[in-house]
Amino acid sequence: MPSRAVSLRNRPVGMPTPDDFQVLEVDVPDPGDGEVLVENVCMSVDPYMRGRMWDRKSYVPPFQVGETLTGGAIGRVVKSNDPGLPEGEHVESRFGWREAFVAPAAELRRIGELEAPASAYLGVLGMPGMTAYAGLLEVGALQDGETVFVSGAAGAVGSAVGQIARIRGCTVIGSAGGPEKAAHLTEDLGFDHAIDYREGNLLARLREAAPDGIDVYFDNVGGEHLQAAIMCMRPNGRIPLCGAISQYNATSPVPGPNNLSMAIGLGLTLRGFIVSNFNHLRADFVRDMTAWVKSGELRYRETVFEGIDRAAEAFIGLFTGVNTGKMIVNLEA
Repeated sequence: MPSRAVSLRNRPVGMPTPDDFQVLEVDVPDPGDGEVLVENVCMSVDPYMRGRMWDRKSYVPPFQVGETLTGGAIGRVVKSNDPGLPEGEHVESRFGWREAFVAPAAELRRIGELEAPASAYLGVLGMPGMTAYAGLLEVGALQDGETVFVSGAAGAVGSAVGQIARIRGCTVIGSAGGPEKAAHLTEDLGFDHAIDYREGNLLARLREAAPDGIDVYFDNVGGEHLQAAIMCMRPNGRIPLCGAISQYNATSPVPGPNNLSMAIGLGLTLRGFIVSNFNHLRADFVRDMTAWVKSGELRYRETVFEGIDRAAEAFIGLFTGVNTGKMIVNLEA
């Protein structure tokens, strides 16, 4: 069947541009034994994908120029040659950036009965939600009633981090870019304090919001945010290092915080993590997060772009502040 997919035309230098991507016409074959044909309902674009556009070794292989990109997607099985995965089932895959694909059924995760819209399984009930859950509760070793600061708090991961902390009875501070996003944190998501990092002195604003210090800083941004957080950490504080989106498009080395020596005297733990190393928490995550979403304790927002032709635009928007919540590309007509 005819379909379309997105590949890299060039490796981006600095901020990606639409010219770095191309939409290709492809032919999707019929499924063979043990395979299924899937039409994607929606796909994810995520900041980590920027790192895969560099030709360098990392925890996942780099994208190759001219080859279809990959990423999270939710699709529906439309033709099956595997008795264990019937037609009509929704599946989660890594075969994003395309409208349709054929793959072995064993490579797909069957979702079962949808407990929320399909797109939620790319956000709050998917990888970003799992990142928030594992990063805060296990890497950050959160204790009830602590003070938590999260950067990038209006994004898919950060918004979930703050709400999980709120559910655990913590004081929650979030930073975001712009007054609308800051208001979203306090008015919609229940954060105690919101800092618009584009206005005023970040460190001074953080000290005002957390006069007694911070127990856990969940870092999605790096740079100035990490430096300010270290200045405000309490003894034995924990810093899960999830991302550094402020540096992903840098064309030269970015200086690190100049106050890391404070981690010694304060006994801080700074720990980077990759969500795929925490699959032992999946059952707990699915149980807890599904319950919180269904009860309304945990809310989520999505920014949706329509069609495969706008996938590159959606991806670039992650780095220009376009999205509030999870960035989704809808592929269903």
